[in-house]
Amino acid sequence: MKVAIVLNTSWNIYNFRLNFVRALLDKGYEVHTIAPHDNYTHYLEEAGCRHHNIKMDSRGANPVKDIALTFELWSIYRKVKPDIILHYTIKPNVYGTLAASMLRIPTVNNVCGLGTVFLKNNVVSAFAMLLYKLAFRFPRKVFFQNPDDLALFLDKNLVPAKSADLIPGSGIDFSHFTPEAFKRNDPFTFLLISRLITDKGILEFVEAVKKLKQKGVNARFQILGAKDPEHARGIKLSVIDEWINSGTVEYLGTTDDVRAFINHADCVVLPSYREGTPRTLLEAASSAKPIVTTDVPGCHHVVEDNYNGLLCKIKSPDDLAAKMEQMLALDSTTLKKFGENGRKKIEFEFDEKIVITKYLQEISQLQPA
Repeated sequence: MKVAIVLNTSWNIYNFRLNFVRALLDKGYEVHTIAPHDNYTHYLEEAGCRHHNIKMDSRGANPVKDIALTFELWSIYRKVKPDIILHYTIKPNVYGTLAASMLRIPTVNNVCGLGTVFLKNNVVSAFAMLLYKLAFRFPRKVFFQNPDDLALFLDKNLVPAKSADLIPGSGIDFSHFTPEAFKRNDPFTFLLISRLITDKGILEFVEAVKKLKQKGVNARFQILGAKDPEHARGIKLSVIDEWINSGTVEYLGTTDDVRAFINHADCVVLPSYREGTPRTLLEAASSAKPIVTTDVPGCHHVVEDNYNGLLCKIKSPDDLAAKMEQMLALDSTTLKKFGENGRKKIEFEFDEKIVITKYLQEISQLQPA
């Protein structure tokens, strides 16, 4: 049986889906990965996947490129003849599904997050919803990463109720992200892990840091993640350089392994506008770190206020600064308890095995006799 997995980067498959890929290979399935070539493609091939390179610009909408992507995927699907295709991220979900529908190949789609387009009421938002409504008539199953996203799609009739289901994000291997012995840093260290785009609340974080420093708060404020100035909502390099040169934040660059950075922090921060189930927060909670994040879909499913972290208002540097200052003021016993609570929540609700089992069950039902 041939299973195809389609994503916007090979990096994404390797970092977030590799254990699922291994589970498929262990079942004897022939796994085809379809994504743009990057530095992680060879890891997929070494794991046993048959990889197919595609051109995919995930930074925005371009009708000509998107039509070309649809036919490129159609051509690959026609050649490979997969029995089942799993789509992740927006463009594979939409254009991959349309391509598969032309060939009558069953698909399982995964809504990993909606982005800011669904927070607006404009032509772009209306067009995005139209594309989802058109494409999501075809999948055998559409998995959502949180109940808010699922409810939104059902309310707007973007997906048939019989096709919709819920999974706890991509899940996490909590044997990989393990807590170290509790130790409080001096000075207290806040860490934000994210690509540097506005949707992740980067600007609010920097403004909050400035407010805290003006008050004389003694702490370290770190950012770990890739610069992406070419993204439609990317932050200019000159702006980032000003933050670094002024000493407002410590920019840590990028890494293939975030664990050491998480373990060396006291609190992980993510002031995102909306998420599916944010991987950063799963990793932080699994590592028993307290969290400050926004009270928005995705984030507030990982963090319970005053249980394993603190929730702040969306797009509010003032409230974010207040919650960060509140976190810093907590005694070590409470901080340690927050971390332990987060770890328990991950083990109970977000185990990667739950997600893999759901996928395997769905695939086995679609398996030809």
